[in-house]
Amino acid sequence: MNDDTYYMLATRGEGLYKEKGSKFIAETFTVMSEDEAKEAVASVKKKYFDARHHCYAYMIGPDKKTFRSSDDGEPSGTAGKPILNQILSKDVTNVCVIVTRYFGGIKLGTSGLINAYKTAARDALDNAQVEEKTINDIYSLEFEYPLMNEVMRIMKEENLEQQNSRFELDCYLEFSTRKNSASRIFEKFSNLFGVKITYIKTV
Repeated sequence: MNDDTYYMLATRGEGLYKEKGSKFIAETFTVMSEDEAKEAVASVKKKYFDARHHCYAYMIGPDKKTFRSSDDGEPSGTAGKPILNQILSKDVTNVCVIVTRYFGGIKLGTSGLINAYKTAARDALDNAQVEEKTINDIYSLEFEYPLMNEVMRIMKEENLEQQNSRFELDCYLEFSTRKNSASRIFEKFSNLFGVKITYIKTV
């Protein structure tokens, strides 16, 4: 796998697991921030307002450095962590998986709970479609009109699409490139005398 690719869910997924009267309903949400993950949890709590537990885990960012899990009242480590492990196993990010439990009156024990939350989460993730995404760097170019042909030649060679272009007294445009190609393209534009290239952000 290239180090500038990652995987996200392209569709929503749902899962269901039943054990000794308890019902575990799992749902996946695509989230791009912790706030969006919290909103997803709040929406599920509202939807299943009469349920006893809403356990969840989320992972955000291509680097997968932002993550959290919650047992929401279940014994420690029996719900949130098994859900998070399924996200890791699926190798996806920018996702929140929430498992709602309706208690059936019979305790399942530690191993029973871990299995239930794990299975429901896996079911929901397996029922969603996965798509590959690339990590892209965005740069801006500033130059004067006589350099237009040279700049556009490189843009065409590298198959770059211009964004937010502004051609007035001077020229300004932005472009996006896969992270793995960024240093080569940066060097090409840097070698054009009179062209200023500036890194903006990584998305």
